[in-house]
Amino acid sequence: MLSIRNLTKFTDKLLLLKMGIALGSGILMGMTFAPVEAWYLAWVALAPLWYLVCHKPNFNSIVYALLWGIGCYGLGLSWIFGIHPMTWMGVPYLASLGIATFCLTFITLWGASLVVLWSIMLRFISSKPQLNSFIRVILGTACWCLLEELYSLTDLWWTSLAMSQSPHNLPILHLGQLSGPTTISGALVLVNGLIAEGCLAFNRVGVLRLRSAQVASKNKNRHPKPLQRIWQSSPYIGSAIASITILHLIGSNLANRPLVESLDSSLKIGIVQGNIGNEVRHYRSGYDLAIENYTKGYIDLAAQGVAAVITPETAFPYRESQIKQTSFYQAILAEKVTVFLGGFGEVGNKITNSILTIDGEGKVISRYDKWKLVPLGEYIPFEQYIGKFIDTISPLDSHLLAGKFAPLVNTPLGNLIFGICYDSAYPEHFRRQAQTGSLIITASNDAHYGVAMPSQHQALDLMRSIETDRWTARASNTGYSAIIDPHGRTQWISKLNEFVAHAHTVYRRNTQTLYVRFGNWLTPLLLAIGFILFILPSRPKSET
Repeated sequence: MLSIRNLTKFTDKLLLLKMGIALGSGILMGMTFAPVEAWYLAWVALAPLWYLVCHKPNFNSIVYALLWGIGCYGLGLSWIFGIHPMTWMGVPYLASLGIATFCLTFITLWGASLVVLWSIMLRFISSKPQLNSFIRVILGTACWCLLEELYSLTDLWWTSLAMSQSPHNLPILHLGQLSGPTTISGALVLVNGLIAEGCLAFNRVGVLRLRSAQVASKNKNRHPKPLQRIWQSSPYIGSAIASITILHLIGSNLANRPLVESLDSSLKIGIVQGNIGNEVRHYRSGYDLAIENYTKGYIDLAAQGVAAVITPETAFPYRESQIKQTSFYQAILAEKVTVFLGGFGEVGNKITNSILTIDGEGKVISRYDKWKLVPLGEYIPFEQYIGKFIDTISPLDSHLLAGKFAPLVNTPLGNLIFGICYDSAYPEHFRRQAQTGSLIITASNDAHYGVAMPSQHQALDLMRSIETDRWTARASNTGYSAIIDPHGRTQWISKLNEFVAHAHTVYRRNTQTLYVRFGNWLTPLLLAIGFILFILPSRPKSET
């Protein structure tokens, strides 16, 4: 017999093993995002956590969820550490290290909090013996979708599970046309839940058979039959395989629909990737280099007969009222080609991060102001309370004015859909604009984040393109600039850290996907079905 001390040691080792499994499976999920992009792991990486939470629902399940979230979001969002070092902004090395560490820790724990809340919900569901495993899968999926929807309403949102499939799994990404990225996240959670429930059934049969053998001591067969355990788990594993197959077939059907484009909807668009590093762009030399590169790119593209030129986020280091004083403005008057200029708009004595639409006559005929500003980087939450304190510890100018949600922006090319950098993480912003807009234009500046962040940003814009069934033209300061078609196929993409002036033909579209028309209808539907199943009387789980 085991002594109490030995039993305690065994229990401690088992707990550490489970914690390691939770952390490890979270890391596997984090590997589905760029730069690793092992997208296929997303179909199994949540299953271990589901198993741990439901196997023996207790307080430890919160610890498992926290570790899973740290592994997933800590790895997936590790690019945020690229803001270090900020010595070029005058921030001491150690202070820069502290700021970067705080940012990574905070956003990791914020992402992990979603997983913790989900584990609490799933633990509560698992404590109800009247619910069978299939109902638990539906409820667990509905809870995850609900939390993603709620978190997407906050100012900190980036890596939904759906992004794990972008840009590689195009059939599954086309499910976003049905009810947005929640459809993809729900599909992933559903399959992981079925796999986990299959493992739970396999384990449950073994435990029950062993108990029966111990009670009936005369029974020669004291161990569970492997075939019986496999048989009990087969409905769940079979359902998981069937779900993956059916979901991919539906997505493939959507992805293989031909793109019918008319000649009168075509546009030749130019993109300038100025390649102005953040180390110089805030200084006089950076200002001069920006004017030189973007003027050169604009003139080259105008000579190729483009209808408009797109520049990256804040490519133009001047306010709206100062544009006419530059050589770039003189180039506009000479070439008479519309430009979507990334710069700074003005509202009273405040400035906005904007895309200015300047026509061939040099008139600013419309302006899109960045809607979703980066907390602490572009604005200070609760500024009236902590603004002065933040100003003393942060070197960033955090006083930009936010634009309107999903505005109607009219241009010489018609109503278009705009997004600047962080806006790309918020699909509802693009969905609303797609109800009248015919083409997506995004501008970003990912210069200080290494390789992973530009790749993830490209993945987000690719999802927005599929969901809305629109062509996307994106301009980024140092890359990746790209042209994406409505099926998520990247027709052209720049290299990182090089000057580019590229012309490409895109098409304006006025189609309306199910998602554009009705939004995220899947989450309330799942919640309604889950609620009905939860309150319906049912027989307790059988243990025989």
